[in-house]
Amino acid sequence: MTSIIDHLENKTILVTGVTGFLGKVFVEKILRVQPNIKKLYVLIRASDPNSALHRFHTEVTPVAGDMALENLGVTNVDLLNEMRTQIDVVVNSAATTKFDERYDVAFAINTLGVKHVSSFVNECSKIKLLLLVSTAYVSGEKSGIILETPFKMGETLNGRNDLNIKEEKKMIHERHTQLAFEKANEEAISTTMKDLGIQRAQIHGWPNTYVFTKAMGEMLVFEGLRQDLPLVVLRPTIVTSTYKEPFPGWTEGVKSIDSFTVAYGRGRTSTFLGDPSKVLDLVPVDMVINAMLIAIVVHFKKPYSRIIYNVGSSKSNPLRISSFVNYLCDYFAKYPLMSRDGNPIRASNKIRMLSSIASFHRHMAIRYIIPLKVFNSLHY
Repeated sequence: MTSIIDHLENKTILVTGVTGFLGKVFVEKILRVQPNIKKLYVLIRASDPNSALHRFHTEVTPVAGDMALENLGVTNVDLLNEMRTQIDVVVNSAATTKFDERYDVAFAINTLGVKHVSSFVNECSKIKLLLLVSTAYVSGEKSGIILETPFKMGETLNGRNDLNIKEEKKMIHERHTQLAFEKANEEAISTTMKDLGIQRAQIHGWPNTYVFTKAMGEMLVFEGLRQDLPLVVLRPTIVTSTYKEPFPGWTEGVKSIDSFTVAYGRGRTSTFLGDPSKVLDLVPVDMVINAMLIAIVVHFKKPYSRIIYNVGSSKSNPLRISSFVNYLCDYFAKYPLMSRDGNPIRASNKIRMLSSIASFHRHMAIRYIIPLKVFNSLHY
């Protein structure tokens, strides 16, 4: 690790997504272990520099911009030229991670945003590496060994291979035009765009809008990045709280598996939908950051290098769902959350496992006294 830290000395790095969980931990790590880094540019979505400064006060150069726009939305020409001539590494960790995000929003950030980063990197004279943070779940709902294979342009998970990213962009635009013509309100627009994202994802074999738009982003970076520039695509699994650094157990917000953990700790649920024997692939965020730093050093200044890394725990340290729920029961029994009036919340001492959709429907029918006719129509 010492040699890795030394390698970062006097380097200039641009990081996108720094207001997100992973981006914050990445920036904190660099500033903590390598005080002699030359400069950190951090792209923060804001309309002007004052707004960017308001969101992020630290020893870096905040850049007001937007990945969804060309030139990353940077309007200061002098700053843009400065970045193009000084940056050694670009780390793109920006993303919207909501599974059911509006299609127009997810497409702009997770797909077109990657294209705009690639275009910017192509214009950087000193650039030595682009690292793109993706997700392991671009591979869909496969089981077994998942190979680190890049997507071909237009490839789909259902084998149809008829995905056209330009047509997807056109479809979003046409739907917006139709909604404007119908004078739809913001709620109707949001609902329509969410439904459209899920629909388009499932048509091409992906389970949700998030992983679908991330997969298209990967396609664009492999096609659009200059061939001589090193590219690393990192695909982590479910990113959770810190293991050790900067201190154990730190997280931010409620994401993916966190929502169940919080709901159980607050006494709001005692059931978990999942096969107890299956492995739940969780990886602490600081381990992901370490993998990113190692990848930067290993592939720094290696022309024509293109590589993908899956970052997870299911192979080396598998966590079965049954073990996960037992850990939750034990933890909250010892360290219960507190209610607003200061009393400990007593979560259920046992979590009921629902290993199939059918068992979930039976549970819901019993709990909410659904009429038998309705229950039978739900059962499949």
